[in-house]
Amino acid sequence: MNEVLFLREIDGRGVARLTLNRPEVHNAFNDALIAELTAALAELEADPQVRLVVLASHGKSFSAGADLTWMKRMAANSEAENQADARRLAGLMRRLNELAKPTVVLVQGPTFGGGVGLVACCDIAIASEAASFCLSEVKLGLIPAAIGPYVMAAIGARAARRYFLSAETFSAAEAQQFGLVHQVVPAEALEIAGQDMIQALLRAGPTAQAAAKDLVLALSGRVVDDALVEDTALRIARLRAGAEAQGGIAAFLEKRRPAWRGD
Repeated sequence: MNEVLFLREIDGRGVARLTLNRPEVHNAFNDALIAELTAALAELEADPQVRLVVLASHGKSFSAGADLTWMKRMAANSEAENQADARRLAGLMRRLNELAKPTVVLVQGPTFGGGVGLVACCDIAIASEAASFCLSEVKLGLIPAAIGPYVMAAIGARAARRYFLSAETFSAAEAQQFGLVHQVVPAEALEIAGQDMIQALLRAGPTAQAAAKDLVLALSGRVVDDALVEDTALRIARLRAGAEAQGGIAAFLEKRRPAWRGD
């Protein structure tokens, strides 16, 4: 019987939920999960009925990162095979980070290594008070390379220096302080907080959300110069002329819900 690595659901609002489903190994990911999750994200991005994606997991842990059985198997492979395997993991992180739809991650428990990368790649992260985080790679003689750009963008270089090197565990409250998660709630309130965020996201125009996310990625690390000013002017001009913006402004002035609001 094939293992069901994650569960996929799409509700009537267009909210897709991907739930990691390997609780017996603390939702660690291997090559099969990486491939299937990458493909699922691509399919959800291409589906016009999907408004946003929620990432969650079953069991006590959110994710233990890389499955050590898989890592041991890969260690016996050639350098070329290891490079190809590492590129697939890096590809998953990039796909999640750049997904042209809002992403929300719900973190219910301990999160290690690559699991921290999944959290950092999502747009909005909500954690239970029971969650904890650890960039544990150096304890195995490894480094958080594939997830590094996204984790460092979230927590900053200074915190990255400490936690990349020490592999200390830090709490949900500390993760919020660093910027890895946006909100920390009691364990029993995690799903409620997630639904509140979903409702907020569904009120916005989907085209505008995709453009806003692309804007954040485009602005990151950029110097404000003539080229950047021109780029931002063109972006807003394109949206103003679009059907979604025109419909949204008209709905606001007429005190009615815009077309994308199905609630």
